[in-house]
Amino acid sequence: MIGGQPRRVLIFGGSGTAGQGALRALVAAGHEVTCVLRVSQDLPVGVREIIAEVALPLQISDHFDVVVSCIASRTGTPKDAWAIDHDAQLNILTFAQTVGVSQFILLSAICLQKPKLPFQYAKLAFEEALICSGLDFSIVRPTAFFKSLSGQLDRVRANKPFLVFGDGKLTACKPISDDDLGQFIADCIDNPLRRNQILPIGGPGPAITPLDQAEGLFGILDQPLKVRRLPVGLIFGLQTVLGVIGWVFPKIQDKAELMRIGYYYATESMLFLNEETGRYDADATPSTGSETLFDYYKELIVTDKTVQRGDHSVF
Repeated sequence: MIGGQPRRVLIFGGSGTAGQGALRALVAAGHEVTCVLRVSQDLPVGVREIIAEVALPLQISDHFDVVVSCIASRTGTPKDAWAIDHDAQLNILTFAQTVGVSQFILLSAICLQKPKLPFQYAKLAFEEALICSGLDFSIVRPTAFFKSLSGQLDRVRANKPFLVFGDGKLTACKPISDDDLGQFIADCIDNPLRRNQILPIGGPGPAITPLDQAEGLFGILDQPLKVRRLPVGLIFGLQTVLGVIGWVFPKIQDKAELMRIGYYYATESMLFLNEETGRYDADATPSTGSETLFDYYKELIVTDKTVQRGDHSVF
């Protein structure tokens, strides 16, 4: 098939929020889409499903032109990360090479620019395998997702303060919606400038800090700003204590790792990292799409109010 024509696309991880965005975009673009799932579930009209376990070598006889992988470990702990972010991805890559797939699009993460954690090294190891595979590749490294930045909405609506670390300005990101990210992933198929590239990507508008998120959310709710500032040292201390305990009680090690992950995201921006200066650069972080985080907040609030009224006409 030549550029601009529908492709036979096999997508993994299509049940996750980012994967669903990619799935919608691929269908809208007119591609022939098949989704690999662990268990059967509702999919967009026209999408075929295959039930398979990515943790095992894949036995799929069909042929495809493009593979899109949006799978990721759920916890980021070492065992989970190496099993999914590396080993399962290798199973997908091996399958792609076996059936003659010519293009592999990988959903990765922008935090791999500054790796400190096991899940980041697992992802990087697979990225290297993909780059060396001989397939055309696009490695998409998005900044923060809307869903990951919406966990405090219920707190704020309950008149509780928005929690930030330090002064709330320690980090920044350019959040991207599932649909804008999905469109970017789908466009990688026919855009030659995205072939064989690592692609950091953010959403539209300027970079925002946690304090910006708080101010925007309280403004949408028309409530006075209430912020509780937590010392970064608190989470650092917890990870240190749990790490020591984990040497004696191995079951605590995963909790210590989750604290390390939390500390990383509390202190590192999800923006393009200038390797020369060692600083994150919002202006150099590519942007795409049209939906902002605050648009998403408004949508969540309006939808919730509609459901509370019992008006289901929007569905």
